[in-house]
Amino acid sequence: MLGPYKALLEQWVAEDEKKPKKKRRTAKRMYTVLRGAEYGYQGAASSVRMYVGQLRKKVRNKVYVPLSYEAGEVGQVDFGEAEVILAGEKVPAQLFLMWLGYSGGTFVKAYPGQSQEIFFDGQVAACEFFGGVPRQLWFDNLKAAVLKVLKGSQRVEQQRFVAFRSHYLFEAHFCNVRAGWEKGGVESRVGYVRRNWLIPVMEFPSWEALNEYLRTQCEQEFGRRLRGRAETIGERLSQEQAQFLPLPERAFACCTTVPGQPNRLSLVSFATNRYSVPVDVAHKKLVLRAFPQRVEIADQHQLVAQHPRCWAREQDILDPQHYLGLLTRRPRAFERARPLRQWRETWPPVFETYWTVLKERFPDHQGTGVFIRILQLCTDYAEETLAEALEMALVCHCYNYDGVRELVRRVAEPARPEPADLSSHPTLARVRVPPPDLGRFNQLLSAGDDA
Repeated sequence: MLGPYKALLEQWVAEDEKKPKKKRRTAKRMYTVLRGAEYGYQGAASSVRMYVGQLRKKVRNKVYVPLSYEAGEVGQVDFGEAEVILAGEKVPAQLFLMWLGYSGGTFVKAYPGQSQEIFFDGQVAACEFFGGVPRQLWFDNLKAAVLKVLKGSQRVEQQRFVAFRSHYLFEAHFCNVRAGWEKGGVESRVGYVRRNWLIPVMEFPSWEALNEYLRTQCEQEFGRRLRGRAETIGERLSQEQAQFLPLPERAFACCTTVPGQPNRLSLVSFATNRYSVPVDVAHKKLVLRAFPQRVEIADQHQLVAQHPRCWAREQDILDPQHYLGLLTRRPRAFERARPLRQWRETWPPVFETYWTVLKERFPDHQGTGVFIRILQLCTDYAEETLAEALEMALVCHCYNYDGVRELVRRVAEPARPEPADLSSHPTLARVRVPPPDLGRFNQLLSAGDDA
């Protein structure tokens, strides 16, 4: 009676081995499902329990063949996950790992997701860290690389992945389906990294700080000697570097490229989120390039907008500078414009003070119009520079755009350099440049009505 259901039970046990213990089906639950109308099993529960127990024992007591690798021959790639605290918030970090078969060197980089551009970016960063490209890279059948799994070892690869491996000239090797042990080196490193580097849950101010910490840990591994080896990981890595494929002159562009058409709010959509562009290009067909850390939007070959990549869902990422040109014509909308309201939550307090003074001095939104033009200076100068200039403007009662622009220029430009020391150049020291006679400008003054 159990015979027709053995293949199904084997499938269930194999699937459960990849899940956390709390999410695995019990033998009793399997029996209940088999007894249902969908399968119609008529046998005893004890038969199911006994067979499932045999399967689990076989799975957990697998025997493997030890492998060896030549220098520079094989790198294994995988993703893992760990929890970290970033800027006070607990988040899941997706860990990209590359492990080298000969030296045992490990590279780890954390990301907020597992998209194709992240898959590429991790490999580029790993190869640059190791100083070359392994001749073979071993992967799971992840969607970022494999479009379709065919019979045996044949795969239909993603077109973008073919372009990537052609750029670096490595050979891609894909494991059998649900056979992660074929690249057991990197599989074991995922657990090693999580247990030894990220438990208990660690706190970092940013993704950059987290990745700097992980890189330091990877470098410290170079001094470790693995069991049965005379050389350290770093010494064997030096041997591998002589056998690696060379890095190309230019790194591969690790991004997803899609066309983008702004809507009436001057927003371009990508992966459920919307990114702002300047209103003067809102009628054009644009191109969006999504990198792991940023999103670039271009009009043909000209970059028109750049934003930090948002990994949340259904968010609007707004740059207030993109809307200031429109607000100069519609100053009454300034106070309720969402991009400006978001900016007002973080801009320096002097911005608010100066705007209040302008509104008191100029009627009918004229002060707001002047303030909008002043805010546009942030396109060319840092926000802190404009804040310092506005502090000076309040002191000297300067309430116009041209005056503030001149103050910003004074703050931004470095002070006049000290005269050069010409003691070691006596010939130049004797050169004297007479100062100009400023009195000559007096002839431009009016000498009368006929002048």
